[in-house]
Amino acid sequence: MKSLCLNRLLPALALIVACSGTLLAQGPSTGGPAPGTPPATTDVPLDGGASLLLAGGVAYGLKRLRNRRKKA
Repeated sequence: MKSLCLNRLLPALALIVACSGTLLAQGPSTGGPAPGTPPATTDVPLDGGASLLLAGGVAYGLKRLRNRRKKA
């Protein structure tokens, strides 16, 4: 029990305490847009990241199919 406390719990507690200062270091919020103002466009660019993720998924699927056919 003592080694569990020293090896896992104590470093985790030290990490949480060390990061807690940065989590609270944020400025006050503005409260959002004023009533009656047009909504801001919140477009998300889905060009590079999504295509790379899709290509990686296709490559992984092809690899899995190739390995499955080799076993059979």
